[in-house]
Amino acid sequence: MILYPTGILSEVGLIYIALPYIKVSEKYFVKMPNKWNFSFDYFYTCAIAIGVYVPGGPHMFTYMLAQRKKALSKAKTA
Repeated sequence: MILYPTGILSEVGLIYIALPYIKVSEKYFVKMPNKWNFSFDYFYTCAIAIGVYVPGGPHMFTYMLAQRKKALSKAKTA
């Protein structure tokens, strides 16, 4: 139960630490104009991912606890 929150915090922390490098390097960026008329900014994608992790982390953790409880209760009855 300690590993799941640790993993979430590690992922968020590593993305946060990488944000300045991503902004400067412009890796995985697609800028306009191009033949697809499409633009993609990896920096903002990572920032959105951090924003989703913050409210989504507790939800994922409680879902994991419910699945764990269900799996362990089946093991006891079998």
